[in-house]
Amino acid sequence: MLSELRAVASEPRLLILHWLKDPVAHFPPQVDGDLVADGVCGRSIAGKLGMTQPSATVHLKILERAGLIRGKRIRQWVFYRRDEERIAQLKRMIEGEL
Repeated sequence: MLSELRAVASEPRLLILHWLKDPVAHFPPQVDGDLVADGVCGRSIAGKLGMTQPSATVHLKILERAGLIRGKRIRQWVFYRRDEERIAQLKRMIEGEL
């Protein structure tokens, strides 16, 4: 649980999780990949965060290692979406501890 808590202990990562909860409301349509079925392109997430793609990738990889998001490669891009089951597990664990 500690790695998951560390993953969400960052404003950019919390923003990413929030935006990915409703990607259609937060991102424009994509040429490749469906926003809901495939996820949001890492490049779009970086742009919305106002940071370079390598900087955003660091945050995305932390969330991915914690199991809170999943990446899917389509052509040369990686698309990210939330792992709702894992997020629900984390919420339950936090509620049980507090």
